[in-house]
Amino acid sequence: EKKEKKKKGKKKGKKGDGGGGDEEEGFKLAPSTFIPGIDEASTNYDEIWKTRDETDNFQQKYDAELIKELKRGEVESEIRVQVDDLMRQELKNLKAAIERDKGKKGKKGKKSGKKKGKKKKGGKKGKKGKKGKKGKKSKDLTAGKTIESLYEELVKEGILVQYPKVKISDFMGEYSYLGTTLRQANIEPMPSLADVRRVTTEYGILPMGSQTVHETSPFIKSLLIAGPHGTGKRMLVNAICSELGANLMDLTAENICGKYPGKAGLTMLLHLVMKVGKLLQPTVVYIGNAEKTFIKKVPKNDMSDPKRLKKELPKIIKKMTAEDRIMFIGTSLTPWDGDVKGMCQVYQKIVLIPRPDYASRYLLFKEVILRMGGRLSATLDLSSLAKISDGYTPGHIVSAVKHVLTERRVQQLARK
Repeated sequence: EKKEKKKKGKKKGKKGDGGGGDEEEGFKLAPSTFIPGIDEASTNYDEIWKTRDETDNFQQKYDAELIKELKRGEVESEIRVQVDDLMRQELKNLKAAIERDKGKKGKKGKKSGKKKGKKKKGGKKGKKGKKGKKGKKSKDLTAGKTIESLYEELVKEGILVQYPKVKISDFMGEYSYLGTTLRQANIEPMPSLADVRRVTTEYGILPMGSQTVHETSPFIKSLLIAGPHGTGKRMLVNAICSELGANLMDLTAENICGKYPGKAGLTMLLHLVMKVGKLLQPTVVYIGNAEKTFIKKVPKNDMSDPKRLKKELPKIIKKMTAEDRIMFIGTSLTPWDGDVKGMCQVYQKIVLIPRPDYASRYLLFKEVILRMGGRLSATLDLSSLAKISDGYTPGHIVSAVKHVLTERRVQQLARK
């Protein structure tokens, strides 16, 4: 019996060791930049407001002592700067007095004067060079024009365009409920339309909606949305703009064809887009058929000059800072047609929109029928519709419902 117990104990130990060794570390999130601010606010609440009795302060009047504590630090910092300046002046005076006493002031003055003269010459050249470089970087091509006139020019040229008001919730899609089951079978599931909606919100809407969040969160300058016809790529762009109340600049090759010709014209166009975009942010710069910008061979029948922005786009995106609430969003139907390396340099994040799964198709049929005036009854088998429409995109489903639910049929439904 003892031997059997020992054997069992050994087996258990081995199992335990094996189990501990096989455990995967898993995905670890990077430390959040927002946690220190939350901790500071929590500490501030615990120290000041948690034990404070505000029952007699119904009108929420100011607390003089709190204001004094806050302003005391500001006054101290201001006075300290002034005191530091005075101390530096006193130190200079003391050094000058010591040099006078030693009697070496004249000799040192001549040597230092020569050296200073040489340094000044070199310094002037260096300064001139620096000024020249700074002038090139910050050169304003439209210095004498108002922002209203620049905005009007972009509207007239069709660069700054209107967009239909769309909510991100209008991009319908269900969660992938079979995702966990597939992962257990070592099969990586395709992302669902709900995942696409979530990722678009996290990358495109939340950071651009707040200047503080934009400067604190990971800086995303550009986004590429890829997917087949009818998956809602342009709808997502319109939803991002609608949720943000942003300006939409259209730099699609077909739209800018024949506008601002030549190298100087292209420079002026990009200058206008970035200047107006920074002054009236948030701004979304849209590039349709993004793969055409990096296409390897331009078709002979394509007269839109699709590679016009190829060299300039990476430079502009590289110069963008966290203060600029501007995002470049491209959409692509065939991303494999373009140069992958070039596209990855321009677009930081790539979102693939897959064809909807069964759950999303069921939800789409249900919502689209109701929105178009139809009725749901026991005789309408939505499950079968969702099953036989495997491979349909949301656009195909909307088109099918439109063809069936004509105005005449909707009117007949009301009479039944």
